Amino acid sequence: MLLQLYSAQAAFVNGGATQARSFAKVTASDRPPVNGDDLLKGIFFEVKKKFETALGVLKKEKVTIDPDDPAAVARYAEVMKTVREKAGLFSDSQRIKYTIETFTNGIPDARTYLNTLQEIRVKSGLIDHLGIEPLMMEAVEKIEKDIKKPLLRNDKKNMATLMAEFDKINKKLGIRKEDLPKIEEELELEIAKSELTELKKDCIEAMETQLKREEFKDEEMPDVKTLDIRNFL
Repeated sequence: MLLQLYSAQAAFVNGGATQARSFAKVTASDRPPVNGDDLLKGIFFEVKKKFETALGVLKKEKVTIDPDDPAAVARYAEVMKTVREKAGLFSDSQRIKYTIETFTNGIPDARTYLNTLQEIRVKSGLIDHLGIEPLMMEAVEKIEKDIKKPLLRNDKKNMATLMAEFDKINKKLGIRKEDLPKIEEELELEIAKSELTELKKDCIEAMETQLKREEFKDEEMPDVKTLDIRNFL
């Protein structure tokens, strides 16, 4: 939620004019017209290229399937970061930022922006534990009451006042922008631990199923931690 907060506040002042373009190397207006078949073919080859790139990294890097070992979790997170970077995939913070900027692109006023942000949060399954959204809306309402009209995102003077109000909210809640890298790192480790847990569960279920077959009845189940997933790719 904190990553979403700062991504939202950063996008807030862009006025909804150019946010999504920063994530696209080539925009729709820059591309020549294409028919449906060519478009689907392009999407297929792009996905195929990303998949092969990711697979190439995973075939080279050793991953220990042990979600209870902090070192193994950190190593897995590092490998997945390499996969994302080489395959051109978003990290969670980048995905949040992209989603916010895409769905709020073109929204002219602050109130609609915040309502849209809330919809994005709910659909993403995120919980506003700190009650940040009501405080942000109160700040918007305060300024709109003073200026006696809707607060537009291209109103530089009053948007600057709003961002100052947001800074007060962040300070009151003990939220510091400089903590973001640490928060993002902790999030990546939590995700890595969760993924390793699921991978361990899947491996155990697969081995248990195999040991039930007649030809493997005398075999012992190996420790998941000793498995090298590179041998199975």
